[in-house]
Amino acid sequence: MTDTAAQEQRLAKAWARPKGWAYFSDVNNSVIGIWYISAAFAFMLFGGVLALIIRTQLAVPNNNLVSAETYNQLFTLHGTVMMFLFAVPIFEAVAILILPAMLGARDLPFPRLSAFGFWCFLIGGVFVCGSIFFNAAPDAGWFMYPPLSTEQGGIGADIWLLGLSFIEVASIAAAVELIVGVLKCRAPGMHINLTPAYGWYVLVVGAMILFAFPPLIAGDFLFEMERAFDWPFFDVTRGGDPLLWQHLFWIFGHPEVYIIFLPSIALLAMIIPTFAQRPLAGYSWIVLSAIGTGFLSFGLWVHHMFTTGLPSISLGFFSAASEAVAIPTGIQLFVFIATVMLGNVVRTVPMLYCLGALATFIVGGLTGVMLAVAPFDFQAHDSYFVVAHLHYTLIGGMLFPVIAGVQYYYPFATGKLLSRKLGIWSFWLSFIGFNVTFLPMHLTGLLGMPRRIFTYGALRQWGDLNLLSTVGAFIFAAGFLLFVWDCVRPKSSEPNAPRNVWKAGTLEWAGKVPADDWGLRSIPQIDSRYPIWDDKTLLATIDEGKGLLADAKEGRRETLVTSVLDAEPTQVLRVGTPTWLPMLAAIGLGGAFIFPVWKLWWPTLGSALFFLAVVLCWLWTGTAEIPEKQTKDIGDGRRVPLYVAGPQSTGWWAMFITMTGDLTAFLAVLFGYFFFWTIHPDFPPIGIDGPGWQWPMVAAGLAVVTWMATLGARLTNAAGQVTLSRGLLVTGIIAAALTGVALMAGPWTTGLDPTAHSYPAIVWGLVVWIVLHLMAGMIMQAYALARSIFGKLTPRHDADLWNVTLYWHFTGVCALLTALVIGGFPLLQ
Repeated sequence: MTDTAAQEQRLAKAWARPKGWAYFSDVNNSVIGIWYISAAFAFMLFGGVLALIIRTQLAVPNNNLVSAETYNQLFTLHGTVMMFLFAVPIFEAVAILILPAMLGARDLPFPRLSAFGFWCFLIGGVFVCGSIFFNAAPDAGWFMYPPLSTEQGGIGADIWLLGLSFIEVASIAAAVELIVGVLKCRAPGMHINLTPAYGWYVLVVGAMILFAFPPLIAGDFLFEMERAFDWPFFDVTRGGDPLLWQHLFWIFGHPEVYIIFLPSIALLAMIIPTFAQRPLAGYSWIVLSAIGTGFLSFGLWVHHMFTTGLPSISLGFFSAASEAVAIPTGIQLFVFIATVMLGNVVRTVPMLYCLGALATFIVGGLTGVMLAVAPFDFQAHDSYFVVAHLHYTLIGGMLFPVIAGVQYYYPFATGKLLSRKLGIWSFWLSFIGFNVTFLPMHLTGLLGMPRRIFTYGALRQWGDLNLLSTVGAFIFAAGFLLFVWDCVRPKSSEPNAPRNVWKAGTLEWAGKVPADDWGLRSIPQIDSRYPIWDDKTLLATIDEGKGLLADAKEGRRETLVTSVLDAEPTQVLRVGTPTWLPMLAAIGLGGAFIFPVWKLWWPTLGSALFFLAVVLCWLWTGTAEIPEKQTKDIGDGRRVPLYVAGPQSTGWWAMFITMTGDLTAFLAVLFGYFFFWTIHPDFPPIGIDGPGWQWPMVAAGLAVVTWMATLGARLTNAAGQVTLSRGLLVTGIIAAALTGVALMAGPWTTGLDPTAHSYPAIVWGLVVWIVLHLMAGMIMQAYALARSIFGKLTPRHDADLWNVTLYWHFTGVCALLTALVIGGFPLLQ
């Protein structure tokens, strides 16, 4: 056997897929990506069926196909499914599938985290969607405005809150995975300015998820505390305010539109250059525009709140911001138009969908500029004009590009081609049906038809337009179903697609057909944005194993970790292998979120403890493993470490990114405190004393002790003083427990009743938030202590302690801020 054949045999053994039922324990990105995409489209089809029932109900006046109660559940669940179970997850699903190959990596850095995110998504999605079959679905709109949603009976609102909070775990897990993947797992030589445009968009959108989703998580936390324990954050009669929910929700909700839009635009940035047969025009412009769009999207959430009575100066500011975001968006569209004009376009089905997407999105963008003008928004708000705008933006800016991406990457994922004939029929049915559905809604809205009504009278003269929209909806559904059939129809008798069937220039098309489980045969050195076009010998270099990491001598799954800016190899990372632990962890966490819907607190506690046990087992056996040797030969005369800690490690980056999102959520809860301060003339209100300053200041001092003890443990361990390090970890655990006791002692000893008024409720809310984080920090400190005792954490191999210390940098700051705010702020009044 030749050396090359032996190397391929070892790679095949290391990356082999599990057989039988064990197939569902797989964690390889090429498998998880397919699962994720399939599940997202299944939820999309479910949401589409709900939409067809809605359109049938509205087809004629005074229809009684469904009751008002059922209709409310239908439109609430339709919006929820499309936004939370398709629009965002499909981006993460596609990225998990294609990003490693695009970057020249064997896999993403945390494949088990990807699998965990998928199982959370699937379990949470089935839970939320299944509620409608038991007449228990949420029915207050996909944005769940209080007081309707907080005061209504039943469990629909709780299913929405807890189910979506669980699903958000999957979104944040995927964001962490993708950000670290783009930053740290690029092929050698792929400098940050050589990263494919898709990688930049993934980076921008991942960062947006970290800053947009946490405010919603914070809002869900406050919302469920009111629903479950009667803490009046949104109850006006006890000092609360429903506008707090609107602020937290739309701080998430409007950036989410761009979280949905940007990844789809990223697919166009990969497809259009391929079929224009030239590099993307204006690479730097489109990258800067993507960053600008992401930045500006956080400054216009009040775009959705123009009719809530906010001051005129606020309306002017947010109106200007809403219009300004059209500038970087327009630049991206002009880049695509320039690329097409400068190239020699090949006519294909993916390109057809791209052009349809651009045309449709431009219409949605124009109506968006109209709605950004506050006086016009006053007239069109909550009308079907907004429904039309929303769908032109989302379907033009997200669905059509995603279908283009599926058409384009189907050979990459399956080795087979989709039918050109079926693709053309599918496009025209979808494109025509979509416009017949939603173009009349602009007029329906301007004629005064409000959203979320389940029927209307014949005298309103909306019937003809609604009937036209309903007919269009079924045409659109037919086109989409034709696309789905093309994807799932049996193709075993058809030949495999040629390698690099589209003659693309980016690295994901360098793989063989059918693709090997390990991806590229060897990892190449990259020196351009379109390496297949620019290096005619690249495929031969990869196939002959002349690149890096061409072997798996130790029988382990490995990928390269590179530096953030210059992509110089810094580590050979041994990634996770197939295991049931991610699925079990998702089941445990799912129980912790789902059982509270029925106030089943003991099963909730049991599920949480099961989740904790599984995660500890996962970490103990699968992370920060001390290797059998310090360095490894990766080829080309280079040796790199097998173990790194601190800022060079992927684990440190994952912790930093996760805690950045967590800090955002904390600041959103803290925002609630100061929001109440702005709306109340006296805060704390007269007759309700604050928690005093003594206990909060004690808590602040103890938080600093915990923080410093953990930092000291890392420093002394690195210096070889292992016994002292362990003692400092014990000190940190004790100080963290005392910090929690002192924080709770303040409001407890002063008799703050969280059900009496929003002030004690928000004080207790901040305290509960920090105490939960203190408990998590204590578990981390105990884990690091145990790793040290059992020889899995040493002065040389201390990645766990670096990560625990980083956690306490964030948690220490949050605990300190909480103590200063609840104890010190009332003294300033």
